[in-house]
Formats: sequence, C-alpha cells, structure tokens
Amino acid sequence: MPDAADHHAFDRYTDQITGGSPDRTPATSELLMILQGRRVALPPAPVAHMQFEAHAEATPDAVAVCCAGQQVTYAELNAKANRFAHFLAARGHGRGARVGICLDYSIDMVVTLLGTLKAGAAYVPLDPSYPAARLRLLLEQIPDLALIVASPATAGLVESATAEVVTLGQLSPRLERLPAADPDTKVTGADLCYAVFTSGSTGTPKLTGVRHEGWFNLLNWLAIEYGLDRGSHNLVVSAFGFDLSQRSLMMPLFCGATQYLMESRNFDAAMAYRMLTEHWIRTVHCASSTLYLLVDWETARGGEALTRLDYVFFGGEPLHVERLADWARREGNRCTLLHQYGVAECTDVASSYDLADYWSGEHDIAPVGRPVHNTAIHILDERRRSVGPDEFGEICISGTSVGAGYLNGTAPESERFMTVEVDGVPRRLYRTGDRGRVTAAGELLVAGRMDTQVKVRGMRIDPTDIERALGRLAGIRQAVVVTRYTDSGDAELIAFLVPTEDDLAENDVRARLLQTLPRNMVPARIFNIPRIPLSPHGKTDRAALAEKFHHQYADTADGP
Repeated sequence: MPDAADHHAFDRYTDQITGGSPDRTPATSELLMILQGRRVALPPAPVAHMQFEAHAEATPDAVAVCCAGQQVTYAELNAKANRFAHFLAARGHGRGARVGICLDYSIDMVVTLLGTLKAGAAYVPLDPSYPAARLRLLLEQIPDLALIVASPATAGLVESATAEVVTLGQLSPRLERLPAADPDTKVTGADLCYAVFTSGSTGTPKLTGVRHEGWFNLLNWLAIEYGLDRGSHNLVVSAFGFDLSQRSLMMPLFCGATQYLMESRNFDAAMAYRMLTEHWIRTVHCASSTLYLLVDWETARGGEALTRLDYVFFGGEPLHVERLADWARREGNRCTLLHQYGVAECTDVASSYDLADYWSGEHDIAPVGRPVHNTAIHILDERRRSVGPDEFGEICISGTSVGAGYLNGTAPESERFMTVEVDGVPRRLYRTGDRGRVTAAGELLVAGRMDTQVKVRGMRIDPTDIERALGRLAGIRQAVVVTRYTDSGDAELIAFLVPTEDDLAENDVRARLLQTLPRNMVPARIFNIPRIPLSPHGKTDRAALAEKFHHQYADTADGP
C-alpha cells in the first residue's frame, strides 16, 4: 500500500484558466494551490454495473438485496435487470436516454436502476416522499424524459408527466419473455449514469448529470481505500432523491456484498436501528443529522449496533462534533467515522477524513480531509487566483469527479463549470460556491456557503425556492426566508410573511406548504410582519430580518 505522501501529494502546479467568459481570469499562467488525490488508472470501461455483473457470474447464489422479508440473489437480480434493460432497448430508450424512477425502496427499485444502466440510459430518482406538486416541478426540469417507472403506490404522484408511466407489475408478463442474458449495449465512462436535483442560485431546482467514469472512480476509491469487499453489507438510510443515496445503493453491489433496504418511505430511526441490530451490516452512508439521531438512539438504549459497524460515511452539512464525541470515545467502539465533503455536481464525495485523528480538537472546524482518487481540490479567490496556505477562498474541484453539468442549466449556474490546464493537460473544474481553506498539514476545511444557500439536515436548500412556494399561497403578499443557527449550531429556516389582509396562522401556512415542499424545506418558524425591510440599494435586507428575529422572536422560537 502506498504511503500517505504518495496518496495525497500537496503540490503547486501552473494552471491556466481558459475560456472567454468576462468573469473568468484572463488566459495567463497562475500558480494554483492544489490538494491532489492519488492518481489511479481506471479500466478501459469504467462502468459500475459491470462490477456487479462480474459478481453475479462469480458468486451467483450470494444474496444481493434484502427488503421487507424478501431477498434476491446476484444471479436472480442480474436476470431481472437484464430483462428490464432489453425492454428499454426495444422501446428505443437505450444509450443516452433518461428514465425517471419513482419507487419506494424495494427489490424492484434496484432492478429498475440496474436495468436502466445496463441499457445505456441514465436514471433520474424521483423521490416518492416528495409531494406531488414538488414532483411536478421537478418533472418540468427534465429534458427529453423517455419513461417513468412507478408502482401502484407511487404512480399517482407522477401521473401529470408528459412521459409514459409504467409499473413493473404491468410489464411482468412481457418481461418474463425477454432474454435474461446481459445486453450487448456498449456503455462508456463518458456516458451519463444518473442525474439528481440540486438547488440553483435562481431558486429553480437544477438537474446535474453524473458520468459513469466519475461514479466508478468514487466506488473504486471507497473499495480500495477502506478495503470494502463481499462482507461489507450496507443499510440505506437516506432518501432516494439525495445524491449520497446513489453511492449507498450501488456500493455493496460493486463489492459483491448485500444491500439492505428499509420499507419506510421516510427515515425511521427505530426501524434503522433494529435492522442494524438484527443483520450483519458493516457500512452506512448518511447525512450528519441522521448519524446524530442514530447515535442518540443507541446512547439512550445502551445498545452497541453502531459501535460494531466498520464504517459510517457521513457529511453533507456542518459537523457538530459535540454530538458524537462521547459516543465515539466509548470503550470498545470499533466504528470508524469518515467525515466527507462533496457536491452533487462532482459525484458526491470529493474528500474524506477519519475523525479518529480529530478528537484532540486542534481545529475549530472538523476537517474533511484529502481528495479521493483522480480528484484535486483548488482554493481560489474572487478573481480565480490561487490563495496561499491557510487562506480562505472558494473551494473548486477538478478531475474525474467533475460531472457532466446542469442538464437544464443556463447562466449563471452553468458558468460554475470551467476548463483549466493542469500540468499542460486540460481538466474540467467546478466552482462549488463553498468557502474553505487547506491547512499546512494538507487537510481541507469547509467554512460554509459563499452565497445564500444553506444545508438543513444534510440537504442543500435555496431559500428562494421556499419563498416562491410561499408566494404561491393565497393570502401572502410577500415572503422572505432567512437562516438562523440554534445554540447547538444547527441551521434553521425562519419565514417572514407580509399577508394580503389578516395575519396568517403559522400551522395553516405550514400545512399548505407541506403539500408542495419536502418537510426539510418547510421553515421551523413562520411570522407575520407588516413590510419587508429594504437595504440602501433597494434589495431585501435579510440581515435586518435576522436581527429582528433575534430581538423580537427568539424567545418564542426557543420555547415549547
């Protein structure tokens, strides 16, 4: 195994920013600080589902997926996925097509996902925990959607889509007549494998595409770096629409392990902990807030299911170390906590840090470590120039991890994807909008967003998206959403409403919002105010609202 210096060289390179956009640095050479991940050669066809196929051939009787008391072997899952792939190909939905999946966690979901990949198409997760109105908005953002796969329980959520909606139950007789052999579709690393939604700065959800090469690179890094193998059984605990759920779904199948799925559409801490206790699960991928809930559950009951895990891969929001420290220091705790950083636009994970090295408290912010394979971290100032060691700037990501861009995007979001020249070789680079620095030890620290977006329970949220939803409700003339941080450091959304007539009841507004927004996007508190304050420039003065909340409403927000 190469040493740490070989894994993550902390060097300076001469980079040249190219392109003619007026907000980009002129085409002159600049020294650019890079935190470089280990360079690892990938196979000619870096395609994740081919790893699954290899396991289906080598260990056909191994259990691939368990859900709701049912299980399927690798051979059975491969055959079912192949039949669905042949169905898509026969419909003309092969390489380059986009297939929506609106299914609860189930064996059928995994069949559909794998079959879509095998056909050469890309899947788009349509989370059935979202309200139908939210799904309608997302569907409008998917260009050239070929097909949606649903179930009788979820079909009503997407029935307004212009694309055809099918269920595997309806297709079952036809699928059984199709070949069980692997399709001969040629899938390359440059092809899209999936696309997920992430908030854009305009408040409209953006659909960002991930290529097979980037996804394979991430899964391959996880397997190599952490020794994941056929015993690395996994439990999925995050919502289907979340970017980290995509690697959580595929990782065990990439390694030949067993994937465990919960029946619940929404996260259920009791069910998750029971499954961790009853099954030989070794890994969990989740947001920080989900990990806090699991740790609290274990601590309150004196259990040890979490402490027996090999790894928890977590991140997605600022880490509150105090929520984990006592549990992590428990005698006999063998679980390794890997604090990770990444964005949906760059295959989810860009860097990782073992928190066992953190408990000494040498940093105010817990590091997110060093880059994954074939990935580099750049810290740039507002003029796209490198900053010095330990100086803050915008975190930018280059290399294999960078995705295909926004499939429905226009400026300014698409301008976050740039081309740079590193050591004479052109590379794609993504400007994350996150603020951070690299320590002298070569560890990345993330200090928050550089724009108005915020992460609440692991999901990146743009307050503009919520303001627009509020503005569509009857009785509301204007709405502004600001972020408040609780005493424990958690982000909390506060909405200020200007009613058209009488003041609106908070519970009524919340109930109406839940018809169009996911629960994590509904503000924690909602207040009526006579007018929205403006800055000297005539813009909404969010700072004044935050101050108003602090002085007038904080006591009521912290109350029962």
